[in-house]
Amino acid sequence: MSERYGNGNGSADWWLRPGRAEDVEAVAELRAVVLRADLERLGRYDERRVRQRLRDGFSAAYTSVIETPGVPLAGCVTLRPEGTGLCLEHFYLAPALQGRGLGTAVLRHLLDRADAAAAPVRLSVLRGSAARRLYERMGFTREAEDGVDVHMVREPAPRR
Repeated sequence: MSERYGNGNGSADWWLRPGRAEDVEAVAELRAVVLRADLERLGRYDERRVRQRLRDGFSAAYTSVIETPGVPLAGCVTLRPEGTGLCLEHFYLAPALQGRGLGTAVLRHLLDRADAAAAPVRLSVLRGSAARRLYERMGFTREAEDGVDVHMVREPAPRR
């Protein structure tokens, strides 16, 4: 069953559907397209490895596929339990849909769920990635970094 979300005018602008095992290849391809420029900039792009890392870590149970009208694979996101919090990973949007507010809307929805559970959320983003600005706007702060990744955390918002 899909969760549908709109912009308030009665139409669904995007929705999440549960991931399925058969999504793995399409999601691996999306990952390769989305991460290519950043990985090349970091000298880390490998045509095979970028897809295999997704395949190796793919969990349909914690993955949602983002769909929009006319785009059955607009993106994907994984939000899985990790310790006392959640780990956000594999958050990719089709390049044509980036910069239009969809990533913000999806992330806000997921963070609202994390806040309701009083769970911190952790993620890693490639150094120099434009996605880091989105995460910082949504309250994530740098926890650590290495030569490739910036590790970030967002504590749950206080209950009102």
